[in-house]
Amino acid sequence: MITRLSQLFVRTLREDPADAEVASHRWLVRAGYIRRVAPGVYSWLPLGLKVMQKVEGILREEMEAAGGQEVRFPALLPRDPYEATNRWTEYGENLFRLQDRRGNDMLLGPTHEEMFTLLVGDLYSSYKDLPLMLFQIQTKYRDEARPRAGLLRGREFVMKDAYSFDVDDAGLEASYQAIRDAYIRIFDRLGLEYVIVKATSGAMGGSASEEFQAVLSAGEDSFVRSPGGYAANVEAVTVTSPPAVDSDDVPDAVVVDTPGTPTISSLVDLLNTNHPRGDREWDAADTLKNVVLKVTEPDGSIWPLAIGLPGDREVDARRLAAALAPAEAAPFEETDFAAHPSLVKGYIGPGALGEKSPSKVRYLVDPRVVTGTEWVTGADQQDRHVMHLVAGRDFTPDGVIDVAEVREGDPAPDGSGPLSLERGMEVGHIFQLGRKYAEALGLKVLDRNGKLVTVTMGSYGIGVSRIVAAVAETTCDDKGLAWPVELAPYQVQVMVTGKGQEMFQAAEDLAGKLSDLGLDVLYDDRKASPGVKFTDAELLGMPVAVVIGRGLANGMVEIRNRRTGEKREVSVADAVAAVRELAGD
Repeated sequence: MITRLSQLFVRTLREDPADAEVASHRWLVRAGYIRRVAPGVYSWLPLGLKVMQKVEGILREEMEAAGGQEVRFPALLPRDPYEATNRWTEYGENLFRLQDRRGNDMLLGPTHEEMFTLLVGDLYSSYKDLPLMLFQIQTKYRDEARPRAGLLRGREFVMKDAYSFDVDDAGLEASYQAIRDAYIRIFDRLGLEYVIVKATSGAMGGSASEEFQAVLSAGEDSFVRSPGGYAANVEAVTVTSPPAVDSDDVPDAVVVDTPGTPTISSLVDLLNTNHPRGDREWDAADTLKNVVLKVTEPDGSIWPLAIGLPGDREVDARRLAAALAPAEAAPFEETDFAAHPSLVKGYIGPGALGEKSPSKVRYLVDPRVVTGTEWVTGADQQDRHVMHLVAGRDFTPDGVIDVAEVREGDPAPDGSGPLSLERGMEVGHIFQLGRKYAEALGLKVLDRNGKLVTVTMGSYGIGVSRIVAAVAETTCDDKGLAWPVELAPYQVQVMVTGKGQEMFQAAEDLAGKLSDLGLDVLYDDRKASPGVKFTDAELLGMPVAVVIGRGLANGMVEIRNRRTGEKREVSVADAVAAVRELAGD
């Protein structure tokens, strides 16, 4: 197929969009692939749609090869199924809610577990019907508080979601592995550098969960991996509690004056000046920081929570969100402290915390705060701290919460070496959902013995529009996009850089021969300057460019490889073979 650039619905831009934060966003807008409609909402123009359709083609091929069958659900959905699974509430403000003219509550689908479950329950009733794998490629909607980075974090996005249905857990394991293998083939074909990491299930529920993280410096996610093969997103990293410590020789706790020390650093400085140790200097890891939060449940109820952790660590917002989901946490404000007068801001200690204390503030501690560990922490009095406070002897928390930041060099939980921190973007996520949705919606079948059993499910998602951005992000350069052959809107761009009619005729002939071979050809037939044509070709990012210019007088044309920047002259007679070699056909 040949598309003439003069007729293509595209306008390239010479200036970056004002809201562009990352390279993929900048180039996809400037090259005319997408166009902003509202924050987090984009129109797909012909070039962008072609790329997305090629991604979708790969997904369909591999999902069908793995036994999947494609369906398509509406985006506009009723409230009742989501009420049954409690996700009408759990999704909170991320859910787009609306009412029809009769006052019925509706939503724009953020994900479709409920719909798939109900569909299978309507049509299937026997173990003989299973296993079953269904998938769809469809637009989803989530009311992101801060949409950003173009397609990387939007309110409307295209997703491939698939669901497996099995009679028992062994069947779920087999289905999960089959899709995991299919995902590996998919991301290999897409050419993305990715890492499969352990993940949390979040609002989806279920047990086993893994993410496919595209390694991306502009990614919004953080993950870790070790030399021995451990890999997890930061939310899923677990800290192994050290063994209990013998504290028989630790002196009794004592309260000391620490004026003007509301921060960990100021406290450490004072300790080293006024209360020096004999073995070494005090550092932040010797202190116990107590962070007070208010937790809001999806139903609107609020309760206070204090988290105790070593003073050299911070609470990681992502790990906290994962640990408390679907509830959300926010820092205490002045009004909250006023409602809990026993909590002295900047000097909070375990003595004022705990569900059995007058404050009724639930107190959870980091896994490193084990029995026998000795701490310096707040004395619940202005300008005073307590030294030699021992966990298990002087205070007992209500439980443990693993939400402290993960740092470069921390030991891997499985003992496989030090962790390295990397940036990435989630492009795929697979879950073993189990029976959460089937139980809520009554999905049961008769087993071999004629007994009703609850079906077990798996869920498998891929962010289609995100992949377009991820590939653009990892292949672009300082001149524009640079698509791999398999995803490019056109494999070849033919351009004329002279004015003679013979050049345009040669371009027409060459474009026709390439099209006859099955290649998609973009022919720049515009009466524009060579500089404009070269600039646009680099911006649009087709893998191969054929330049017909002054060399034609000697029977030569120039072949350009957009990915490598290589240029070479070949004879007109050899041009088709040279392009075919680069285009992979």
